[in-house]
Amino acid sequence: MKIKLRNLELQDKLYFFDWIRDEEVIRYSLSIFQKMKTDEDISNWFDKLLVDKTTYNQAIVDSESDALIGYAGICNLSKTNLSGEYFIFIGDKSYHGKGVGTLVTKEITRNGFEKLGLNRIMLTASEKNIGAIKAYTKANFKYEGAMRQAFYRDGEFHDKIIMGIIKEEWSN
Repeated sequence: MKIKLRNLELQDKLYFFDWIRDEEVIRYSLSIFQKMKTDEDISNWFDKLLVDKTTYNQAIVDSESDALIGYAGICNLSKTNLSGEYFIFIGDKSYHGKGVGTLVTKEITRNGFEKLGLNRIMLTASEKNIGAIKAYTKANFKYEGAMRQAFYRDGEFHDKIIMGIIKEEWSN
């Protein structure tokens, strides 16, 4: 499977309507996805995403079919601290568990260090999101701690795992 990254485009919005309404797809995703219920909510969120200069956003595309399968990037970019927070959202369930998360995490991390000049990239993940934690570990992110009961899904609290990588630990 070949994956490529590119800038998000306005026509990519169409994919998100179905993805954000799929409880299985958004289970471990951004809390804001849990609140968006209408087309207008999703449309307004996406429009803001396209013009947000504090976030590095990339579309995740299947190179062979040219289909959008998700997006990833680095938010909360700090020019002062040369840091940011990694995120990934694979909306097309047929790509879950196929190594896409690891590939994309490595590529976005490389861009964070090489193109954005960052020194540190962190992330958080629900302790229940085992696949994501495996992908992040394979991309050289290190466990840094946990925020106890910081994640609430399916009527239960879960710990939110904190992971990070610094430039000197990173290797192509």
